[in-house]
This record gives sequence, structure tokens and C-alpha cells, in this order.
Amino acid sequence: MPNRSGIRRKIWVAFIVQMTAISFAAVIGVYAAATVIEDVLVKRILKHDADYFLDLAAKDPSMRPPNTYFVRGFLARPGGDPDAVPPSFRDLGPGYHRAAAPTTIVYVADSPAGRLFLSLDAARTHSMVLMFGLALCGVIIVIVYLTTWMTYRASRRALSPVIALANTVRDWDPKRPDLDALLPENLPVRADGDVESLAYALHGFATRLEEFVERERAFTRDASHELRTPLTIIKASADMLTDDDSPPFTRRAADRILRSVRDMESLIESFLILARESDAGLPEEEFSVNDAVREEIERAQPLCDGKPVHILREARAELVLYSSPRAFSVLIGNLIRNACQYTDRGRVTVTVEADRVVVRDTGSGMSEQELKRAFVSFFRGDQGRGSGHGIGLTIVKRLADRFGWEVAMSSEQGVGTMVTVSFPETQRL
Repeated sequence: MPNRSGIRRKIWVAFIVQMTAISFAAVIGVYAAATVIEDVLVKRILKHDADYFLDLAAKDPSMRPPNTYFVRGFLARPGGDPDAVPPSFRDLGPGYHRAAAPTTIVYVADSPAGRLFLSLDAARTHSMVLMFGLALCGVIIVIVYLTTWMTYRASRRALSPVIALANTVRDWDPKRPDLDALLPENLPVRADGDVESLAYALHGFATRLEEFVERERAFTRDASHELRTPLTIIKASADMLTDDDSPPFTRRAADRILRSVRDMESLIESFLILARESDAGLPEEEFSVNDAVREEIERAQPLCDGKPVHILREARAELVLYSSPRAFSVLIGNLIRNACQYTDRGRVTVTVEADRVVVRDTGSGMSEQELKRAFVSFFRGDQGRGSGHGIGLTIVKRLADRFGWEVAMSSEQGVGTMVTVSFPETQRL
């Protein structure tokens, strides 16, 4: 989410670009207008001065041609001195001409008093016209700048409540929620009607979200106690039925009960871990992956009783992680139990390497289509054999995604399956 200064910076840059474009257009426009006005103005001045002088000369033949700051005149009287006109003007006919220099404009007009030559220095006129044009342009730019600045300040004041509300939502800690921080009266800037409505809506949503989180916490807390207690009682009772004095039928039934209880304990543990949102419910610590694998192999050993399957452990390295040991135990336990369930003979090998744990089995394997659906909830390969629920690999995938681990699976029908769990450098010690 962009921060407050970032949004203001974007607004300010937008206004700077706008002001620069307007200023550039104003300067170009004034310069172009000055050039056009200059051409028209110069010609009108020369024509007006010529007509005015010729009218006066008709009344007073002794009238001398004009000689001012801008205009200088020469009159070639009939039979008069030819040197009265500069040599560069003598051959010019009636009309407008540029002579003597590119910036000098000459207007020639015939009359009974003689041929009149009026010259005007266009550079002086250009400087004055440009000076007044730029002064006008400066006034326009100042007005535009002031208007733009006022617009920017108004936009910033309008956006400040929204930015403040966005920052409050961004910094809101769901573990220690402060619902009152979302109320309009507690925002650092005054909110208008629209932002106030948005703030109240967010406050209501956060309140409902907090109630939902609290219900979820209460459920996981109660479920953790209420579900484990009867399972413990069932396990203890089943253990009593497996002594040597019990009939074979009773011992077989007790063994099935114990396997089901162990599966149920693992399933409940997995669901409770996935249901917890706060890190406080899943404390992270440094633990030995080798020890955790050995414990899970011991727990899964009863699954292979009665069939020619051996669970082997290979330690090619000592792997230590900084993460949740409970989550890892649930993940690796699901993989081992899943491998035992789909292996009728042979072995299940758990290998600990420097950056990964690999679980291989010599079971029935999966086809390419089954492999693509292996992590789908309630999918069971090999025609749904066994007593599983089809969610073991789904739990593995969800736990791996949650803790940033990588899970890869390969399988071949009739040969077996291999699952690799890799750990990033940031979690290995």
C-alpha cells in the first residue's frame, strides 16, 4: 500500500508537470502572438505615419520628413537633391520592403510632394513588444501557479483523511486489535462525510472480523481439550484389551481401535495447527529434524505390523531448522503414514539430507493423472484403498505453503512414490 508521502508526492509531481506544460505553452503562445502583432503593428505604424506626413506636406511643402525613436523618413522631391535619400532606398518601389539590414522595414509611398521613404528599426519594436508580451505571460503564469497551488492544497486536504485511514488500516495489528483506531474521531486529520462513512464501515467490518477470530480461537481451544480427552480414554481402554489374557478377537479389535485413535489424533493435531492464525499458537524454535523423523517413524511402526514392510531411516546429514516442530512432525508423520498405507511389501525409507527430507516407498505408485490430483482434498489414489480420508497430502501441502517449505512428488505405478520436502536457507541452521 502506498504511504502518505508517496501519494502526496505523486499529486505534487502531477501538478508540477501540469504547471510546466502550461508555462511552456504560455511562453510559446506569447512569443508567436508577439511576432504576428509585431508584423501587423509595424506596417500599420508606417502606413499611418506616411499618410499623416503626406497630408501635412500637401499643406506645407516645407514640412520635413519624420525623424523619431522608431521611424525615420526621407523625401525625394521632384527635381530635388538625390542625396536626400540613402542609396539603398533609391531603387525601392511603392510598398513594404526590408532593406539596409534584416531588421529594417521600409515603406515607400508616392505623392505630389515626392516619393516618401519611411524606415523603422524592427529590432526595437520587437524588443518592446516581446517585453510587454513576456510581462503579460508572467502575470498569466503567476495566476496559473497560484491557482494550481490552491488546487493542490485543496486536493491534499481532501485526500489526507483517506490516506490517514489507509495508514491506520495498514498498521492495524490483528493480534492486538485496536478497533477504536478506525473511528473517524480518532483519525489524525478531520474526516468529511464520505470518509467518515468509510471509517464507520471499516470499523464495523473489523468488529465482525474480531468476533469471528475470537470464535475461532475459542473453538480451537475447546476442541483441543474436548477431543483429546475422550481419545486418551479410548486409547487407554484399548491398551488394556491388548494384554495376553484377552482373546485373539478382542486383541485384533483393540489393535484396530488403537490405529484409528492414532489416526484421529494425528488428524486433530493437523486441523488444530492449520486453524491457528496467530504465531503464538505455533511457537517457532530450533529443533533437530533427525530426532523428529525418528519419533514419527516410531509412531508409524504399528501401521506396518502384519505385513512385510520395513520403515528405514537414513541420516546423510544433521539437519536443524528454526520453525515450528509440531508443524514439521505433523507434516512428516502424514507422509510416513501415507507411504505405509499404500505399501504392501518392501520398505518405506525416510532420508534426511542437508537441506531436505525425502520419503520413498515401494508401494503401488500413482499414474500421471493421479499424481496431478495428489494434493486435492479427499482424493485417494489406487482406487481409494485403505482407511484414509484422502486429506493427508492436502494437509502436507497446506503446512508446507504456510511455513515456506517446498514439496515435490514423483511416482510410478508398480514402482513406488517419492516425496521431497525442501527447506529454504533462511530456516536452516
